Amino acid sequence: MIKIIDWYILKRYIFTFFIMLLMFIPIGIVIDVAEKINKILQNDVPFIEVAMYYGHFTIYFANMLFPIFLFLSVIWFTSKLANNTEIIAILSSGISFSRFLRPYFVGATLVSLFAIVMGFFLVPKASKGFNDFRYQYLKNDAEVRKTGNVFSQIKDDEIIFVTHFNVKTKTAINFSLEKFKGDNHEKLDYKLTAESITFNDKDSTYTLQNFKKRTVTDFEDRLESGVKKDTVFDFDLDDLTPVVYVAETLTVGELKRFIKKEKERGSPNLNIYLVVWYKKFSLPVTAFILTIIAVAVSSMKRRGGMGMNLAIGIGLAFTYVFFDKIFGTLAEKSSIPPLLAVWFPNILFGILAIYLLRHAKR
Repeated sequence: MIKIIDWYILKRYIFTFFIMLLMFIPIGIVIDVAEKINKILQNDVPFIEVAMYYGHFTIYFANMLFPIFLFLSVIWFTSKLANNTEIIAILSSGISFSRFLRPYFVGATLVSLFAIVMGFFLVPKASKGFNDFRYQYLKNDAEVRKTGNVFSQIKDDEIIFVTHFNVKTKTAINFSLEKFKGDNHEKLDYKLTAESITFNDKDSTYTLQNFKKRTVTDFEDRLESGVKKDTVFDFDLDDLTPVVYVAETLTVGELKRFIKKEKERGSPNLNIYLVVWYKKFSLPVTAFILTIIAVAVSSMKRRGGMGMNLAIGIGLAFTYVFFDKIFGTLAEKSSIPPLLAVWFPNILFGILAIYLLRHAKR
């Protein structure tokens, strides 16, 4: 008897979740097409690239909004159970409310595992295709790069700095490179400065304008200067102008190594990368929290019926999204620790889930 009920609820859980995805993803694609069709036609984008973009968009969109889809799907089918008095019949048979929740937790576990596989391996590739298409055909490339006050430790003994970077001309202003020596890199070897530095695509060289180089020796400093000089550096263009969304395009192993490297460099975008890292692990936990809230809200038969439950659910869902976006942005732009910012919505809604669950049991 119990196993039959478990399978019944679990199948409804999984089926309704995927139906919700299949319902909303086409709506998202239609809205996106309507918004971008003019730019796609103006830029004469090949059809195959548009098709690949919307393949990536489907995965990206589903991963981004999967907690909302899950939340609404649980409220939907649980409300139907409540309206048909099926929940009352189940609890009247002697099954406790905690035991009634078991198939929901099994379903949340399966969905979380699915989200982990997606987030760790499939979403990064989809994110790269999604963002590359947007910034190649639909947006100004300057929007995707940090263009001011870029400070980076590119090696243990080398530091570069520029005050401004022009993406279109690939030119940095007020360039500085400091090279250190010694066992602990405590002594300055030389310092190179230039009014501007320009990257040359043809041969991957850099052109320095009005440069000065000061080399420090044990006896006296050597000075070198000039109006123009073409040279080669070990760093690449991404060190001067890091791509903001690069963390989204890396698998979990690649992202871990990338963040370690960027910490050593003193990257100005480190908090952005850490937010992406922590979200990979917080998203599966969200599935359990929202499942508990959804069951607690919709398991009681209300006067307004399913419509009232959905209204409450949609309100809570958008409140969660609001906190998630606000605190994610604060972590990127302020001194709030990224770990706290990413997990704060889960902590807040976790407390709400415990309260609602106790109320529902009574």
